[in-house]
Amino acid sequence: MAMLNFKGKQFVQNHHLSVPYHQLVPKKDKSLTDKVRLDDNLIIHGDNLKALKALLPTYARKVKCIYIDPPYNIGNEGWIYNDNVNSPMMQEWFGKVVDREDLTRHDKWLCLMTPRLKLLRDFLKSDGLIFVSIDDNELHRLRSLMDEIFGEDNFVENIIWKKRYGGGAKEKYLVSVHEYIICYARNIEEIDALFVPLKRESIERYYNLKDKHFEKLGPYRTHPLEATKSMGDRKNLIFPICAPDGSKVMPRRQWLWSKDRVAEALKKDELAFLKDRDGKWTVHTKQYLKDDSGKIRQGKAFSIIDNVYSQHGTNEIINLFGDAHVFPFPKPTGLLKTLLSLSTQGDDYILDSFAGSGSTAHAILALNNEDGGNRRFILVECEDYADKVTAERIRRVIKGFPKAADKTMKKGLGGSFSYFELGEAIELDSILDGKNLPSYLELARYIFYTATGQDFDEKKLDAKKFFIGSTQEHDIYLFYKPDHGCPVKK
Repeated sequence: MAMLNFKGKQFVQNHHLSVPYHQLVPKKDKSLTDKVRLDDNLIIHGDNLKALKALLPTYARKVKCIYIDPPYNIGNEGWIYNDNVNSPMMQEWFGKVVDREDLTRHDKWLCLMTPRLKLLRDFLKSDGLIFVSIDDNELHRLRSLMDEIFGEDNFVENIIWKKRYGGGAKEKYLVSVHEYIICYARNIEEIDALFVPLKRESIERYYNLKDKHFEKLGPYRTHPLEATKSMGDRKNLIFPICAPDGSKVMPRRQWLWSKDRVAEALKKDELAFLKDRDGKWTVHTKQYLKDDSGKIRQGKAFSIIDNVYSQHGTNEIINLFGDAHVFPFPKPTGLLKTLLSLSTQGDDYILDSFAGSGSTAHAILALNNEDGGNRRFILVECEDYADKVTAERIRRVIKGFPKAADKTMKKGLGGSFSYFELGEAIELDSILDGKNLPSYLELARYIFYTATGQDFDEKKLDAKKFFIGSTQEHDIYLFYKPDHGCPVKK
């Protein structure tokens, strides 16, 4: 596999390992829940690399879907490289805005993304998926980077999102109307095909035949029983099939099904006989719109999303805040609902570590409202608007917003979330010195995960007995009191 090289790569390859664990400080006044807890929907305010490391003990290998919308590195986003990497060259980068005139902007972007993507991979379940929005500025570099981190065999698809339907007066060459969403799996062998509900126009166009099973199974469409050239030659698949007029139909090459399978299908009326232009019989299988339980069939998703646009995201912000300038270019919830419908169900966890305006959480709550799911979100936002925009949007979506134009938004979707700030680092030297002492819970989470490599279950903790959890081989105890006074020698 070809390797991607960039300035600083040797310094960031394992930087995620050296990032210290930080405390997560609950903020009751900013939360929307009776009890602030880490197994709730979450909004974390703080540097996303540090926040991810802090969340890892609780959510390692538990997340079904990750969606991130990182800086596209266009040159006008005003993002700053702030990772405190132990390198003189990268210390020079620290705290400086990355603009289009910066000759190292692509290197800085890759140094930003590498440790974050490595940590994000550790959150995914074995059948989990990650979606990353991007445009042409960093598309090819991102593909190469994700090939290295996730493995090129785990590449699923490069989804094209048609983000607008017109415009282009300022375009120099072609009217650019699309972006990309790159999708990788944690382990592609464990994921199923990605299905979506069939569109009404597809049903009307393709499922247009009826037979005696119509009332139970609906209309059907047909597929040729003839095998394609890609199928290896098998002599047992060459035999005549009796047509409705008694004539024998032979395959031009061979059938897809065996003789016994065809005989069974004929008894169950699962084959259709149609005539070609020359009046000769052709044999087809029937695919009904519904399965035996009456559920409408789904189809594999396409690699192009073209029914939701950027303006929809802006309209959602206007609907909730009355001002489009509250957050520029938010992703529309319709786009995210499409991705989430492909990859999640039930009570799956979804993580977004570049949360922005909170579109991901909004989409999750809306999708739960539609299908009865209990998906939970984990948002991380480093900017100062984490409370006033990200969390406030979700408050209004949950409780309802009387001034909203949309009826559903007036009523609210229901739900809750817990808000946390990123606290002090948990460092053993500081603990021994009695400085910046973490709470018992925070230290227990850190100790259990680093000692066992397994996720920490807060419900099993018994602080009175100093018990913090168990593995198959060991029970783990932590003897620690952050407020325990010690005699001071004079």
